Amino acid sequence: MLRFLPALLATLILPACAPGTVRLGRTAEGQPLVVAHRGASAYRPEHTLAGYQLAIEQGADVIEPDLVSTRDGALVARHENEIGGTTDVAKHPEFAARKTTRSIDGVPVTGWFTEDFTLAELKTLRARERIPANRPANTTYDGQFEVPTLQEVIALVQAYARKTGRVIAIYPETKHPSYFRSIGLPLEEKLVATLHAAGYHGRHAPVFIQSFEVGNLKQLRTLTDLPLVQLLDNPKNPPAANGTPRNAPWDFIASGDKRSYADLTTPAGLREIARYADAVGPYKEIVIPRSADNRLGVPTSFVTDAHAAGLGVHVWTLRPENPFLPVELRSAESASLTARGNMADEIDAYLRAGIDGFFSDDPQGARAAVRRFIAR
Repeated sequence: MLRFLPALLATLILPACAPGTVRLGRTAEGQPLVVAHRGASAYRPEHTLAGYQLAIEQGADVIEPDLVSTRDGALVARHENEIGGTTDVAKHPEFAARKTTRSIDGVPVTGWFTEDFTLAELKTLRARERIPANRPANTTYDGQFEVPTLQEVIALVQAYARKTGRVIAIYPETKHPSYFRSIGLPLEEKLVATLHAAGYHGRHAPVFIQSFEVGNLKQLRTLTDLPLVQLLDNPKNPPAANGTPRNAPWDFIASGDKRSYADLTTPAGLREIARYADAVGPYKEIVIPRSADNRLGVPTSFVTDAHAAGLGVHVWTLRPENPFLPVELRSAESASLTARGNMADEIDAYLRAGIDGFFSDDPQGARAAVRRFIAR
């Protein structure tokens, strides 16, 4: 039985489609969703209220906060629990002694970790651009923005929804859920309680909860009927430097389950995912592989297979800078780390492959690309 991805309030619904096909997780007009990946990350440091606000103003349908926990159990938006690269914590001598090494999903990581800070302490830090080599202009905003809480993100989204009359969805990701549960700071219960308290209930709420792990999504299904999304990382990821596999969900690796992300991308794997989730978020090359010389190849059957299982498909991540684009879509300065190429044509290729939405660091360019696609 197909498990239809719910409407996002009144505007994100299952549009009409031909018999035997499924198109899930789009707008009421049948348009693919533009998900602002960590905010308007091509223009502002990621996971900041300023970045989320700009993404909404640029036309994103959805904003995406990655969630980690503080020592006192507050959920905050950071790409990782290690914050040395995304905040100015290294400039705070009062926190110098907290630099340490932790095993995160089987890999040793050295730095400062959110779980060693109270929320009040974390609020004394300021955000920094995570990839300054690609986005030097964003470094002009270093030191200006706080680390936001989930509550603050929700308040921003709901305020803009009231102001604009638009439905603006949120797409929170539980980061390293097994790890946080192992240290007594589980993410799932706090996330669900926060969303429910903010008025998000049922399969029609403007929320998608996502995870790269499987077990916590199954647990979340017992806690809420909000939409869930199984993220699928690159099945070709090489092992980490210490030999830890990176081509499978961490909870599979930790439990000895031999399946990889490749197994989850098969028709049988997708049918299994549809038993607990409403959509899948595949790494983009699962949908359109790259050739040996880094050009866009021929789409796989993944989208068709996912739709047959009743799952929506939201790919990640479509970025404007040359290093992230296939070579044929890069700007004339092909070797430049900062020059922005033809992201619109990459988006067009994925839309033609039938996806239902996509994550982008450039919501403004993404919205323009969708409009161009719809107009044609």
